[in-house]
Amino acid sequence: MANSGSGDSVVDRVVRVIAAFPERVTGLQLSELAERAELPLSSAHRLVRQLADHGFLDLGAGGNVRLGLRLWELVNRNAPTLALRQAALPFMEDIQQVLKQNVNLAVLDGWEALFVERLSRRGSVANRARVAGRMPVHISSAGLALMSHQSRELQAEYLGQFSDQRGKVSVGVVRQLLAETAQQGYAQLAGVVDPDTWGIAVPVMDGKRRTVAALGVVVPLAEMRLQALVPAIQTAARGIGRQLSAMPTD
Repeated sequence: MANSGSGDSVVDRVVRVIAAFPERVTGLQLSELAERAELPLSSAHRLVRQLADHGFLDLGAGGNVRLGLRLWELVNRNAPTLALRQAALPFMEDIQQVLKQNVNLAVLDGWEALFVERLSRRGSVANRARVAGRMPVHISSAGLALMSHQSRELQAEYLGQFSDQRGKVSVGVVRQLLAETAQQGYAQLAGVVDPDTWGIAVPVMDGKRRTVAALGVVVPLAEMRLQALVPAIQTAARGIGRQLSAMPTD
């Protein structure tokens, strides 16, 4: 793939253009998009036109650029989390009906929990987890549930590079949280993201006993019933694992 004068490839520049859209923002002026993608305006304009020809972007009047439907179509048709979401949704709906609170599903991506599905309803507590949103492992019960069931080598790599930008959590505290989560079989964090909420998450394992996701709930701190909640979430997680194992593989 041809490189630009700065040495980056066309693929690098295309990725920067698509990734330049902030969360919950689908439209940007071409000049702002070029600035966010760190590209000259002429290069950004050329790439946007080419991507628009394939439906990945829409270039509107006045230089307004929006994410295209073709991009959404391909992502939803071929996303690696599609089978996981299909397997999990019925069980997530059951949990939500019982708790009447937020339920989320996350996978591990690097040192972050990436949320691939979330169910919420009017009147439920605040939930910072959003679909396609991320949280660092150490501030997310889903992240702790995921990391605590990874290999020792991966955990050691994670802890070796760990730093808390806020300076409030030490690597020793995170190591202890991971050990407690592995021993208990679930993660819990009270008032970390929001002071009035409690996050609980359990690992979801496939037929080969690999942790592929975390199923979590966010409930009011004042209504916390750990002994009742954990078995219900664990039962749902086992159901998701069985459903995944029963799905045909290509």
